[in-house]
Amino acid sequence: MHIIWTIIIGFLAGVVAKFIHPGREGMGFIMTTVLGIGGSVVATFLGQALGLYQAGSTAGFIGAVIGAIILLVIYGAVKGRA
Repeated sequence: MHIIWTIIIGFLAGVVAKFIHPGREGMGFIMTTVLGIGGSVVATFLGQALGLYQAGSTAGFIGAVIGAIILLVIYGAVKGRA
């Protein structure tokens, strides 16, 4: 159940990250969602492994949004070079 909750939070984090970091990456809703889920999974496990926050805390959602924004910026930089 924890993985499903992380995916749901990742979906929401991806949407929030796209609103915070609007850009012309040319990716659709699905790719934004996938990057949000990826950022959420990485930020959740990394943040909990480092002891920055506990499972289910608000800081986890903030970390997920930050992780999604980082992935959006990286994706935009890589796609811009290609």
